[in-house]
Amino acid sequence: MVQLHVKRGDESLFLFNTTVDTPLETLIQQITAIYNGRLKVERLCSEIPELADHGISLPPNMQGLTEEQIEELNLRDEWGEKCIPSGGSVFRKDEIGRRNGQAPNDKMKEVLMRTVEAATALISKKQVQANVCVTVEMIKEALDQLRGAVMIVYPMGLPPHDPIRMELEDKEDLSETQASLQVITDDECQLWWAAKEMQRGKKLQDYIGRNEKTKLVVKIQKKGQGAPAREPVITDDQQKQMMMHYYRRQEELKKLEEADDDRYLDSEWSDRQALKRQFQGLTNIKWGPR
Repeated sequence: MVQLHVKRGDESLFLFNTTVDTPLETLIQQITAIYNGRLKVERLCSEIPELADHGISLPPNMQGLTEEQIEELNLRDEWGEKCIPSGGSVFRKDEIGRRNGQAPNDKMKEVLMRTVEAATALISKKQVQANVCVTVEMIKEALDQLRGAVMIVYPMGLPPHDPIRMELEDKEDLSETQASLQVITDDECQLWWAAKEMQRGKKLQDYIGRNEKTKLVVKIQKKGQGAPAREPVITDDQQKQMMMHYYRRQEELKKLEEADDDRYLDSEWSDRQALKRQFQGLTNIKWGPR
């Protein structure tokens, strides 16, 4: 299997296994699905702790308003009475005003947080260091774990406007958000290797040959953004090791210079002729008038 180390810019993302006879059209679709799936899992893992701390999302027309403003406008959260967490709720006010403050109890909160940790571990960048390849099935598994945890804590479901439900139903609205800039669709996606764009319509073997044991660093890029920066000749870790080596070498040279210091030769105790002059009575001779 050919192992691809997928990056975006200088950011290491994940490893992916494929074969040399895979059409690049298929390969780009697979990598894009994993890339966008990881982003979805990350968005859910950042939102579910808010659900655990402050309960379900308020309707859009109530978010950010104070209690006095809500009463003055005679607004009512109908979903707050329907979407009650298992085991009852605990009031934890959301200072931002996005959620209703009816949070799950500590036991249910732990269920959510443990699931977030497990899902995060599945798509973590640490998988690259562990030499674990990410698959579409792993992304689906992470999403299923998160969906299952939310259903356990909220058996009646979440409001249709809650961002967690919208993400799980693929109805999320990312327009005018920072997250929208990260998403890359199949049509926009380009794959680059060795400063060359890998053209759709070809196969991977057209670029790397037929060696199935090849390891490549490929970069995912949005169409129209130009070629990504080339990979550095040495990695950050290698650069740190080199700097440490040079620093230790400098310290060693300093110690050697101190050891070779010959200023002690000007001292009286180091004069080899001192004993001879003493026997000849030539010590303490001063020139000049008394």
